Amino acid sequence: MNKKQIFTRSVITAAIALASSQSMAAGFQLNAQSATGLGRAFSGDGVIADNASTMAKNAASMTLFDAPALSLGVIAIDTDVKVKDATYNGSQIPDDQIGGTSYAPNIYYIQPINDKFAVGASLYSNFGTKTEFSDNYAANAFGGLTDVKSMNLGLSAAYRINQQLSIGGGLDVIYGSGKLNRYIPAGKIPTPNGTINTPKIDLLDVDADGVALGFNLGTIYELDQNNRFGLSYRYSPTLEAKGDMHYAGSDLSDQKLKMPLPDMAEFSGFNKLNDKFAVHYSIQWIRWSEFDVLETTGGVKLNDYQWQDGWHYSIGGTYYLNDQWTLRAGYMHDTSAQDSKTSISVPDSDRNWLSGGFSYHLDSKSTIDFGLTYLIGKDVKADETNPLGMSVDATTRANAWLYGLQYSRSF
Repeated sequence: MNKKQIFTRSVITAAIALASSQSMAAGFQLNAQSATGLGRAFSGDGVIADNASTMAKNAASMTLFDAPALSLGVIAIDTDVKVKDATYNGSQIPDDQIGGTSYAPNIYYIQPINDKFAVGASLYSNFGTKTEFSDNYAANAFGGLTDVKSMNLGLSAAYRINQQLSIGGGLDVIYGSGKLNRYIPAGKIPTPNGTINTPKIDLLDVDADGVALGFNLGTIYELDQNNRFGLSYRYSPTLEAKGDMHYAGSDLSDQKLKMPLPDMAEFSGFNKLNDKFAVHYSIQWIRWSEFDVLETTGGVKLNDYQWQDGWHYSIGGTYYLNDQWTLRAGYMHDTSAQDSKTSISVPDSDRNWLSGGFSYHLDSKSTIDFGLTYLIGKDVKADETNPLGMSVDATTRANAWLYGLQYSRSF
């Protein structure tokens, strides 16, 4: 191996050690379980039970249904992510827009067996993100492409113990896929003898997927038909993804990438104050500190993390206008998973959700829901280096629009 090959391999090894940390830097829990919930910033979502999507937050809520229920929909997520005021290895580089549009479909079905017992099935997503820098962005050793998707197949059951207390639980089959690409882009170096064209150097190229099993538990306490509270817990496993994986110039496709997913716990409440108006609220804890290291099953350690647990605080209101129209709105404050380590490839910050939506009742059994959210992030300073002295400093900001449409029917 000549000196050029040794140097190139060293660059790849050092850059990947950092670049890999960017691929899952925020982990990105995806709040996109239903358009109905989106319209109220998911406040009280586990206990309101206005359609079958409630089972995504709390399986015990299935006992609140006395007839079979179906709900299906999609949420479009349009992100506006800016990386600005950046310097790469001490030189100023242009700003870049790395947002994009992705879609999160969902479907839920609840089947009451009798007045005590109900079962259900669901398909939706809890995690996902996508950012893509332009091909010629100088700092693509830290940026590049991050495209992570997941789907959660849930099989659930619930049992009513008495008039006040219900319990529920379920099995989660989680499918995850990811495309990650970090590289030094092709460029031109001026010399006294002319310009030298430098080739693109791939640092990380992953296209992998995998399946893992988790579970969820929940309970609901009803003071009466207008006041109820719920508590739920979701265990999220470590997902092992396998596929094409090239790292530091080596082919690691015979190994799997281990990706720890965070556990979650949520308290929700619903209080109908009169025939026209109800308030609802939720507090959710997300165990992002669980994501402590990214490594392969072969023992190749990619990076350590200094993440912190996250919290969601949401509150909202529902106005029952008439037999055809129901209006809703909500606000959520969502805390960042990142602490001292930040990223340009998947920017993260504390966020504020401003949400609104409505239901239009086609008849006594069919409803169409629309939800809209504007997600407001904050400016975050990213300062990243690697052992070879490569560095990037930038300010990032991530905002987003979320649009949801849902159809629900009881039978």
